[in-house]
Amino acid sequence: MPDRETMPSAPAPEVSERAAALPQDALRIASGYAFSGPALHLGALLWDGQCLPDAQIRVPLAMLNRHGLVAGATGTGKTKTLQLIAEQLSAQGVPVFLADIKGDLSGIAAPGRQDARVEGRAADVHQSWTATGFPAEYYALGGIGRGIPVRATVTGFGPVLLSKVLRLNRTQEQSLALIFHYADSKGLELIDLKDLRAVVTFLTSDEGRPELKTIGGLSAATAGVILRSLTAFEAQGASGFFGEPEFDTGELLRTAEDGRGVVSVLELSAVQDRPQLFSTFLMWLLADLFHDLPELGDVDKPRLVFFLDEAHLLFDDASEAFLESITQTVRLIRSKGVGVFFVTQTPKDVPADVLAQLGNRVQHALRAFTPDDQKALNATVKTFPKSPYDLEEVLTNLGTGEAVVTVLSEKGAPTPVAAARLRAPESLMGPLGQDALERAVAESPLYERYAQAVDRESAYERLERGRGAKGPDEMRDAASRGSREPREPREEERPSAVEQVVGSGVFQSLARSVGTQIGREITRSLFGTARRSGRRRR
Repeated sequence: MPDRETMPSAPAPEVSERAAALPQDALRIASGYAFSGPALHLGALLWDGQCLPDAQIRVPLAMLNRHGLVAGATGTGKTKTLQLIAEQLSAQGVPVFLADIKGDLSGIAAPGRQDARVEGRAADVHQSWTATGFPAEYYALGGIGRGIPVRATVTGFGPVLLSKVLRLNRTQEQSLALIFHYADSKGLELIDLKDLRAVVTFLTSDEGRPELKTIGGLSAATAGVILRSLTAFEAQGASGFFGEPEFDTGELLRTAEDGRGVVSVLELSAVQDRPQLFSTFLMWLLADLFHDLPELGDVDKPRLVFFLDEAHLLFDDASEAFLESITQTVRLIRSKGVGVFFVTQTPKDVPADVLAQLGNRVQHALRAFTPDDQKALNATVKTFPKSPYDLEEVLTNLGTGEAVVTVLSEKGAPTPVAAARLRAPESLMGPLGQDALERAVAESPLYERYAQAVDRESAYERLERGRGAKGPDEMRDAASRGSREPREPREEERPSAVEQVVGSGVFQSLARSVGTQIGREITRSLFGTARRSGRRRR
């Protein structure tokens, strides 16, 4: 059952009578966290080396779609902070998505174990600790790992995100977008990687080279680079991540029968050696939600809170277009009721334009062993509002499970900076047993829907069939007609490739073909992901 302290309650007094006896600066901080509406409990104030349990540090539930940052050095307790926040969100009926990089968040479905450390922490912060498990679903990218397979079609993934995975430069990224546009206009569905490889191979072949010349600015050399990158990507075993059935991100918005939010745990430990892939896949999930969810404006509680662990991987070697797309997505998705928390070591891992939108901060300890560490520490201190703390000293002396906090108040203003000892999670702090995990996956109502991969006819099969044509014109015509059998077209049926790919004729045709495959797939988002109608949404 949900922790009674996380459920909505009557308006709280500004501060308790005992808290009123605090030193003036500590009292001012405590007053900044005495919210009247539903709030999550993070912990108790640390002041002058003492834990003050009468000064509770909280975050308003309604402000958790305003995005946040959980940062700190390795081993300082970031993962447990994620778990603590996720538990309380679930108890409030808010679905949560967790990227489980290290494989130790699966225990959120099982009650925790009470021991001396848990008892001591609960006593320190006046927490009524009760061992509690929370409703959870377990996913795995492409079925690699123990979880319901999460796949995306190449068309759904889009050229901007795929360029990040393939490590393409700006020019190559633009060229890949043209290839997607060509496939869209020809009705060549890009379901899996072999479909994309077939289209690029066709465009670089003798039969397809005339088509290549008509796609503005796409050179044979650049197409060859893309093809080689794609082939190397497939050789790394990435094919399983792309295909059908494509995962419906609406599954992440579910609540359990008892009203608690479902915690969706994506296991990524099995693909830790492919950070570009899993970090970009996380952005696809967020981008897909962004383009399918309706506008909500300000809400009493978030519709979903998304935690992106190892967030620096999103931004490493990222193109300007990718960074712009992340920034705009994070800025706009708040109005759709979705909160995003970036989890990383220091704030400097996150670009300034994104960091400026993260109003809720939980900063665990930092180390200053090297000049670079000291520089990161100084930069971190500058991201916080002015406070009576010596933050450089505090941040280097925090213990495990302690953090410096500032969040957005119910009015949307930053709260005073507070050093806090955080509460202990009530679910299992560690991985769920293998048997229990496999049983949970097999018994999920989603397993039958997504477990078995489907390989239907798409671009690869259509182009392969076209190879039986007698000449280059028929080969190109097979690509242009998609699923129709190749035949010699009449001259009046053969519009120029320029009109089909980049000319205004394409868009006029699209306007007349709403509801057709081309009409659906050609419309793309900030990330180049395809917008599709008829998606199941909760």
